[in-house]
Amino acid sequence: MGGRLMGLDVGTRTIGIALCDAGWSIASPAELLRRTRFAADKDALDRLIAAQAVKGLVIGLPLNLDGSDSPRTQSVRAFARNMAVAGLPILLWDERWSTQAVTRTLLDADASRARRAELVDKMAAAYILQGAIDALAMG
Repeated sequence: MGGRLMGLDVGTRTIGIALCDAGWSIASPAELLRRTRFAADKDALDRLIAAQAVKGLVIGLPLNLDGSDSPRTQSVRAFARNMAVAGLPILLWDERWSTQAVTRTLLDADASRARRAELVDKMAAAYILQGAIDALAMG
């Protein structure tokens, strides 16, 4: 317990990034990283990890609805393995409903299509991170 965590919603074109406070009470959307090469993506994440004194990563795992792996799941697992060289603890967290929940919230808020596209990935990262910190704090 303790130390700031970073939540990641890893997509094919973007990575949504969220951060929580050191006491693990609230997760907030932080940034949207447009993906290029893994090395460049990792460098950008490493800089943010250092700047924010992040102590661990929570990475959303896109399982199929039945809980099985998909090609995207395998891609995210590979991303997590490659991020492991940073030496931080990594928790893979079920993200099956994160994008739908966030999209519904944005639709209820009457956000435009362009605004939803801008916000959905980093809000999904915050949703994933909040779920993880809530479960970790209870356990």
